[in-house]
Amino acid sequence: MPLLLLLALALSSLLLAIRVGSVTMSSSDIWAALTGSGSSLHQTLIMDLRLPRALAAFATGGLLAVAGALMQVLLRNPLADPYILGLSSGAAVGALMAMIFGLGAALVSGSAFIGAVVSATLVFSLANGRGSWTPTRLLLTGVIISSGWSALVTFMLAVGPTDKLPGMLYWLMGDLAYSRSPWPALTVLLAICLLLMPLGRSLNVLARGPLQAAALGVPVKQMEWGIYIIASILTAFAVTTAGSIGFVGLIIPHMLRLVLGNDQRIILPAAALAGGSLLTLADTLARTIIAPQQLPAGVITAMIGVPTFLYLLRRSQ
Repeated sequence: MPLLLLLALALSSLLLAIRVGSVTMSSSDIWAALTGSGSSLHQTLIMDLRLPRALAAFATGGLLAVAGALMQVLLRNPLADPYILGLSSGAAVGALMAMIFGLGAALVSGSAFIGAVVSATLVFSLANGRGSWTPTRLLLTGVIISSGWSALVTFMLAVGPTDKLPGMLYWLMGDLAYSRSPWPALTVLLAICLLLMPLGRSLNVLARGPLQAAALGVPVKQMEWGIYIIASILTAFAVTTAGSIGFVGLIIPHMLRLVLGNDQRIILPAAALAGGSLLTLADTLARTIIAPQQLPAGVITAMIGVPTFLYLLRRSQ
């Protein structure tokens, strides 16, 4: 039942994103455009502009929420999020470097993905060292690496060309205006969710601690490696698609656990639907609230996430 409600919310958010804009369209106009019988203006607005952007927002939100849920299981910390291990900062370094050299949008996205993968590899290698790693060691390593990347980002903003600063800042704030095809991110989101569903029971046991998981026959180290790799891939695709968008991967899994419990077989698909819906609605608000100008979607998620997080923190006390 909760998943059906979230599915309805996801479809409603996508429909609202397609319908609302500089030209408001009715449901009949949308249906005609989707079936190819509408006017050329409506078909262009929906098929070339609004639908790809809405799907990119949904995919990005779903990727971040699922990655956040996995990171919270891996670190056994309900306040962990996908960016806590420096993946966002590493992607930012790659993207901004490509922007400084004047590379195209595709190369900027590719550089961001490479930066995220390099950061993930660096954090895990340093945290592992010559022995096994612990969640605390992984977390501290990620924080240090993230601080180093952030310093490099600040340096590039200080010395970068003035004409490129607006685009660099918008990327750092999370902007879907220049997102490319949403299909790679959607494909990764669907594939990862299908892959994780059979592992729901093992994730539930692992969330209770490594000793209990090992006693129940769960291969702890392999599971932890797998979770970290999958969360890194999800975050890398999300950052590549929309830049750095905060709070989605932190707030959504936390709220779902308060409402639905700790069963990962429900939390993971629910996080994909709820995270996608949140970012789709946030992006719709970002491009309409001060139209014809647009805000970065990351600004809206931060404005929503900060008071929500404070409310959850007060409630937990």
